[in-house]
Amino acid sequence: MKTEELINTIPKAELHLHIEGTFEPELMFRIAGRNGIKLKYNSVDELRKAYEFNNLQEFLDIYYTGASLLTTEEDFYDLTMEYLKKAATQNIVHTEIFFDPQTHTSRGVEFDTIINGITAALKDGRGLKISEAQTGISSKLIMCFLRHLSEEDAFKTLHCALKHKDKIIAVGLDSSEVGHPPAKFRNVFEAALKEGFLTVAHAGEEGPAEYVWEAIDLLKVSRIDHGNRSISNPDLINEIIDREIPLTMCPLSNQKLKVEKDLTQHPLKEMLNKGIIVTVNSDDPAYFGGYINENLTAISDALSLSNNDIYRLARNSFTASFLDFKSKQRMLQLLDEWV
Repeated sequence: MKTEELINTIPKAELHLHIEGTFEPELMFRIAGRNGIKLKYNSVDELRKAYEFNNLQEFLDIYYTGASLLTTEEDFYDLTMEYLKKAATQNIVHTEIFFDPQTHTSRGVEFDTIINGITAALKDGRGLKISEAQTGISSKLIMCFLRHLSEEDAFKTLHCALKHKDKIIAVGLDSSEVGHPPAKFRNVFEAALKEGFLTVAHAGEEGPAEYVWEAIDLLKVSRIDHGNRSISNPDLINEIIDREIPLTMCPLSNQKLKVEKDLTQHPLKEMLNKGIIVTVNSDDPAYFGGYINENLTAISDALSLSNNDIYRLARNSFTASFLDFKSKQRMLQLLDEWV
């Protein structure tokens, strides 16, 4: 089978996806019109041309501008459902979605409005048709703290989340990395762990390998999101291997934000060969030029990945997921039966 066909049809999970980062220009204009908000862009094409960034902060500026349009449960439902429909076309059978409540609560949007809209769509996503043999996308929800804000503000968000513990599997850490080390959020992550949440964190994207160490040792993370800079520290790589800590990597995001100068220099293949549980994901696909299949295609072309590498990445996506043991085995069986 040709690699492109394999990528397009193999069952897979997505573990690093910011729901606010799936806000396509067409939907942005539709929601803005519904909510009576005037955009500063005159057309979808003009808005799409604005999606050019030189670094993480420039991306975040327009990312938060788009997110500011979301005000109702219907908005959050539509945003999530549009992603799920796209995921179904790419044979994603399980997804674990990040959401950033502070981006919205800071504007006066109620926490309940955000999570109720998202989870209603996730529930309906279980009925989406993926293929002749597969119906339904299973899902988990991960609540992220914005690291450029204070730990005190993160604690307020954690408090809001407690009555929704049945809807949230884990807490994470995202936004501007440089200057905001994981150690800044040690106490709130400790509190989240005591409440029964799993933990993940963005680390080693633009920040140094030391941030990955902190995420592992201080935040007790089950996964590292990105983790590119880990490759510079052999002791850290050995620790990641020994503890079987997965990395949720995002090639097109890394390219777009200049985290990697060129995808041919991306550490994914080297990490895969070392036995690290590497996964490929789309991060903020509306802004970075591609969903999961486009990411797999781009990194496959750049690093000359084999069909077996693609299979291993798909298998890793289920192994690294937060599915329970029985569900995880069912997904792995689905993958192997497909192969």
